[in-house]
Amino acid sequence: MAAKPGSAPTTYSPNLGQKTRPPIFKDNDLDWVRPDGRGFHQCRPAFFRTGAVNSASGSAYAELGNTKVIVSVFGPRESKKAMMYSDTGRLNCNVSYTTFGTPVRGQGSDHKEFSSMLHKALEGAIMLESFPKTTVDVFALVLESGGSDLPVVISCASLALADAGIMMYDLVAAVSVACLGKNLVIDPILEEESYQDGSLMLTCMPSRYEVTQLTFTGEWPTPDINEAMQLCLDACNKLGKVMRTCLKEAASASQE
Repeated sequence: MAAKPGSAPTTYSPNLGQKTRPPIFKDNDLDWVRPDGRGFHQCRPAFFRTGAVNSASGSAYAELGNTKVIVSVFGPRESKKAMMYSDTGRLNCNVSYTTFGTPVRGQGSDHKEFSSMLHKALEGAIMLESFPKTTVDVFALVLESGGSDLPVVISCASLALADAGIMMYDLVAAVSVACLGKNLVIDPILEEESYQDGSLMLTCMPSRYEVTQLTFTGEWPTPDINEAMQLCLDACNKLGKVMRTCLKEAASASQE
């Protein structure tokens, strides 16, 4: 009801009490359950599909839980930048988020750090000498951020490159592990990443058993690093089989 003329205006004060998020597990609790019900060493089901963008030379769509990514590859095409002749080609990578893809709406933008890490993860797997003086552009778009975004982007980009017919030594699979208290959790979701004490991401070529990139944050005891790396290598090997199956199914469908 409106205040009467001449009377003091009605005022209100916001609640200044700070809201705190309840922890997903209690201290020293080894029996806590992950928010999505998975085991500590269990990855999310992976779905891949190639040919998602008709206008691109190659493309792929990946979905792991709530994390959804689409990658488009253009090229090889003549480099726009004037440069001296080079025996190797160039790889450009860009990772961006949609404005509705993150929990905080309207914050979609290019992610320079992820773009650089995507380049480093893929560069060692591509036969750059097979397309001299040309450029391959990789554009990754995170449609929805559900945790472990960069590993999903890298794996999806690898499939998109293969779909574009880019010569590669092997596909690149990526998996991350989060350190939550005394527990190592593979393929963490967004909620788990917000509480992690440290993270480790490994990208490798499964068939060659070669690591193309290893990054970690936080403080890690040496035994935990070794265990986390082994978890990632094993998961990358299994993820690589899923990715190769996707390519085989796409090839069979195109021949029919």
